[in-house]
Amino acid sequence: MSENLFGLTVAADKGLDDLQCQRLLSENRRYQEVMLQYRCALKALESRLEILNEEFSLQHDRNPIESMKSRLKSPSSIMNKMQKRGLSLDFPTMQANIMDIAGVRVICSFEEDVFFLAKCLKDQSDIEIITEKDYISHPKPNGYRSLHLTIRLPVFFAEKEIHVPVEIQLRTIAMDFWASLEHTIRYKKNLPINAEIETELKECADSSREWDGKMEHLLHILTQCVGYKMKSTHFGACLGLARDRLIRLGWATPASPNQFLRFLVFRHSLFCFRRTATAQLFRLL
Repeated sequence: MSENLFGLTVAADKGLDDLQCQRLLSENRRYQEVMLQYRCALKALESRLEILNEEFSLQHDRNPIESMKSRLKSPSSIMNKMQKRGLSLDFPTMQANIMDIAGVRVICSFEEDVFFLAKCLKDQSDIEIITEKDYISHPKPNGYRSLHLTIRLPVFFAEKEIHVPVEIQLRTIAMDFWASLEHTIRYKKNLPINAEIETELKECADSSREWDGKMEHLLHILTQCVGYKMKSTHFGACLGLARDRLIRLGWATPASPNQFLRFLVFRHSLFCFRRTATAQLFRLL
């Protein structure tokens, strides 16, 4: 018994892993032509995001995008998804039904940056919004937060214009930190997940959400301070106001302006250290 996998005939009971798929499909001209469309769509989208990032940096003296990661779905993942949905394994069916073959993950500094970038993309006249899932305003039950957009954007070739779907995940550093480690625990290490661990993961997600809120609140306070362009004495008074507001949010902060600034730098460095150290810890499990 055999199945046709994008022009390949293989034993249905044996299947193919990613390496075998890549080796066989590398000689499949049609496969290469189709995947070129998705690769170019990723480049086109990344270029648009970089332009928005540079424009925002010029206007606001900071970058809304911390990093970007792009990927193409592996051949075996595409085939498995199509088989689970009962779809015929051919290119037209794949292009019409699988919307996440090309994907970009955009890591932002603050929640407001996520929604700013999403709005900018939605406002572009040649981009079609296929789906939008806001897991930031409405987190998943396990605590997962992110903004997912599936768009279709034009890719211009020498003799044709093709509109290609791309999935975009927009999230903050804190959201990505939690999602990456949660994925490591749940899927990569095949560890047993019981109710206690589920509760702990949810509490960590709630903590990351609180961090996002506090850091964005702090950004607004300090942005106002800088916007006033006051003398250093007035700036110190403004830092004192910021300190008082953080105390009301439950933060224990030092009294003097200089100590307070060092405190902010320390908290940022500590957060980055915890993120790196925790990731290394779970890689050792």
